[in-house]
Amino acid sequence: MGVGAVAASCSGPPAPELARLVLLTGPSGAVFREVGASLVAALKPHLPNTFITAMPTGSSVDNLRLLAAGAGQLGLASLDAIESTGKSPAGLSAIGRLYDSFLHLVVPADSPIQSFSDLTGRKVSLGAQGSSTGFTSDRLLGMTGVKPVGVQMSQTDGANAVADGTIDAMLTLTGIPTPAITDLARRKSVRLVSLDAEAKLLAGKYPGPYVPATIPSTTYHGVKACPTVAVPNLLLSRDDLGDDVARIVTETVFTEVSVITKGHPEASHINVRTGIATGIVPLHPGAAGWFRDVKR
Repeated sequence: MGVGAVAASCSGPPAPELARLVLLTGPSGAVFREVGASLVAALKPHLPNTFITAMPTGSSVDNLRLLAAGAGQLGLASLDAIESTGKSPAGLSAIGRLYDSFLHLVVPADSPIQSFSDLTGRKVSLGAQGSSTGFTSDRLLGMTGVKPVGVQMSQTDGANAVADGTIDAMLTLTGIPTPAITDLARRKSVRLVSLDAEAKLLAGKYPGPYVPATIPSTTYHGVKACPTVAVPNLLLSRDDLGDDVARIVTETVFTEVSVITKGHPEASHINVRTGIATGIVPLHPGAAGWFRDVKR
């Protein structure tokens, strides 16, 4: 059933007009930015009377703050940042679980850095201000006592800094392949540092949002497979977004996956079966209604 048919079949009064819909995404070079832009493009035919925009942001932490402040109605965020207080963020619910992000530790191929602990004293990009990377990196650094000289950079700026040698390493939590690292690997010989022990440490202390995983060797040109940690991402909504609009957003996300995630194999894992696995965050009533109808 198409989105228009779903909207038309809903009982009750006609859907109210929504003048503007803002989706909070992520920084330059991030999968959040690209997937968010593609979702906005996919939504426009289904909400023809709504001005829909994708807003660049620092990523998860920034998006949670901006959603709470009413700067947008939809936003992408990693599950660890969402669950950091142990309860669902007030005033927010989930459209659904999307795909996993993977923590990358990227260094030049000839770097002496062989482990996470080797970052102490090294100049390292720890993500943009308000990012998923910053949240997860801070948590991991606090657990391990590793003390790099941290700098805040987007994926694009961090990759460029690795390429020109102004930083020693780049930590980034993002979907795969992430555009900034794809471009970096084409310009410079780089490798990924194993985060196997750190993945187990995170999963042991914070069961739920962290899963040991592997970045495949097919992800980046000339870069070998590497153990790391994966974190699910959710598409969040303000609770005051209309049920009818939330339903249209949900159907678009889960029925137009190939369009929304083109070029991002990990993001193409978005599916109805895992879409309801949103941790402690309840589904928006409009999203829940769509999932119930699909399963009938």
